[in-house]
Amino acid sequence: MAKVKIEDIRNVALCGHRSSGKTTLVDKLLVNAGVTNASPSVDEGTSICDFDPEEKHHKYSIEATVTHLTHGPKRFNLIDTPGYPDFIGQAIGALYGVDTAAIVIDAQSGIEVNTRRVFDEAGKAGVGRMIVINKMDAENVDFSALLTAIREMWGTACVLLNVPIGHGADFKGVVSTLTVPENTEGALVDPNEIHEPLIESIIEVDEAVMERYFEGMQPTEAELSSLIVRAVKEGSLIPIVCCSAKNNLGLGELLDAIGTCALAPTDLLRTASKDDEETVIQPDPSGPLVGRVFNTRIDPFVQKLSFIRLFSGSLKRDDVVPVTNARKGVKIGPLLDVQGSETEAIDSAGPGDIVAVAKMEELQTGATLGEFQLPPIQFPTPMVGLAVSPKSRGDETKLSGALHKVVEEDPTFRLDRDAQTKELVITGMSELHLLVIQERLARRDKLEVETKEPKIPFRETIQMKAEGRYRHKKQSGGRGQFGEVHIRMFPLARGTDIEELATKANFPQLKSFHYTEANNFLWIDSVVGGVIPGNFMPAIEKGFRERMVRGVIAGYQVQDVGVEVFFGKHHPVDSSETAFKTAASMVFRNVFQEAKPALLEPVVQMDITIPEDNVGDVYSDMSSRGGRVLGSDSAGGNLQTVHCEVPLRSVTTYARTLSGMTSGQGSYTMEFSHYDVMPPNVQQEIIAKAKLKDEEED
Repeated sequence: MAKVKIEDIRNVALCGHRSSGKTTLVDKLLVNAGVTNASPSVDEGTSICDFDPEEKHHKYSIEATVTHLTHGPKRFNLIDTPGYPDFIGQAIGALYGVDTAAIVIDAQSGIEVNTRRVFDEAGKAGVGRMIVINKMDAENVDFSALLTAIREMWGTACVLLNVPIGHGADFKGVVSTLTVPENTEGALVDPNEIHEPLIESIIEVDEAVMERYFEGMQPTEAELSSLIVRAVKEGSLIPIVCCSAKNNLGLGELLDAIGTCALAPTDLLRTASKDDEETVIQPDPSGPLVGRVFNTRIDPFVQKLSFIRLFSGSLKRDDVVPVTNARKGVKIGPLLDVQGSETEAIDSAGPGDIVAVAKMEELQTGATLGEFQLPPIQFPTPMVGLAVSPKSRGDETKLSGALHKVVEEDPTFRLDRDAQTKELVITGMSELHLLVIQERLARRDKLEVETKEPKIPFRETIQMKAEGRYRHKKQSGGRGQFGEVHIRMFPLARGTDIEELATKANFPQLKSFHYTEANNFLWIDSVVGGVIPGNFMPAIEKGFRERMVRGVIAGYQVQDVGVEVFFGKHHPVDSSETAFKTAASMVFRNVFQEAKPALLEPVVQMDITIPEDNVGDVYSDMSSRGGRVLGSDSAGGNLQTVHCEVPLRSVTTYARTLSGMTSGQGSYTMEFSHYDVMPPNVQQEIIAKAKLKDEEED
């Protein structure tokens, strides 16, 4: 890696909706910069960025790819990101490794679902933003309407840095609006009309320059060069540039725009914490080491690559550095300069550099290198699950290992083993996301899997108080079994102050209490007089907990329950831990059934963004699914975001419904909210199925 001044580095993530031409754009920029003499093509499977076998097969990006080029004295680190919302985690990770996001828009298709999403994610990441209108050579481009839509969506800060000369087959290039040439013939918009709003957007960040401007004094080139970056950083300017990657038109001007407008590492300073004190990190090579793993990739040879963005300090091979969650310092292996699928060993890296290290198991996406701690990257919670098992018997261990590799490289993929159902459940962003992972398992790990809809994690609870007892007595020759337990059971609301509840005022004979937050379970020992010796109380607790895991009415885990053990009996010879554990399990079961048992189901909160014309459709659809609309607000342009709560069982395949309802223009996010009591008719159906299954197993 040739040494470049920190202020001459530009780290840019190209983000946008699928088919906006991001990958082709990066490929062409690399060709123009002399990185390759080939003619890379997504369609032909020769793209520099889409080199993964699944990407070649599908002809779209699945993972973020790091590339680099030089343009004059500047080094551009460009990260090509997937355009499908299903792989949004890759784009989010990339945004935390760069200083600027270039939002690529298809001139013909306009603002689409993931265009909005990545623009918002770039804002959350705090990076500068610019807009690239690609495919100006496409037919039926309504440039004026597209500009109007952009400004309605993101405001008047969106200003053209250049304007196209013609469109469709007549697209010939672009004309600058910052330095307007004399000949502007054929421009779709008069550059002179844009020049003044552009200058005003730039100088807005400096009151002194702005005052002089309105007094008739034009800003100097040096002032504009400095202020344009500040304007992008502060959001008063979101420059728009136009091009056609396919026909190689406007790409030189695009690189010039990135060099002029994109933030350098010296322009965007991060804040990190150490010992609960926040510090602004300066991009100083001699300063403390601060870096972040923003992406993880496992290549076809099962070599784990961890991509690191350095913000401060220097990093060299064999350095031992602190890493988030690592118990001791981690010894860094060889540093790699990355160009698509190719890597080159380098000696060191400093602030602003993006490098990779191989085979470092201690490094996970989001981890911070150094003694300072950067804020965590917020990835969306995956909600679409499948129960998975290997087709070949005996491959269970191999499957588990392969899936753990996927967990390492994909922060929007989760792997769980359901303690109740014994199912191995994979959870991702969508059905497509999980399909691609299955393809990767088959190709990379030679594993064929079978999938099915996972069981939704329902829960059991009670809705009223009840009391009862159970005597376990068994005599089979020799020493028998005896244990008797009396309990009171009551509903335990989430958020209850346990310390306040478990007092002598509420339980006069209270001896001790035990609380588990995970399933909101409280049990209280009120036994006096030695009717149950203290050495048997742990066995009673174990009996309760085992019954709670097994469930009572339908085989689902019990939660939100309190139990008071207030009396019992024992036998000096026949009583044992086993006897009291059995008695506890049975009394729990019997009293639970008398306490108005109910099934709980997970409820998710959904934020659904759709065109205004579809708001009524979404309200009606949510009602039919048993959901509750909480309200809606504007999402910019002609879009509305509807906020609602709905049972998870009703929306496991919602993506297909929403796509059909909105002709592909709808999007949504989904997060777990809480558990709620299931409607009686649905409860009866699930309980009946559970009983039928038990009878079949018996």
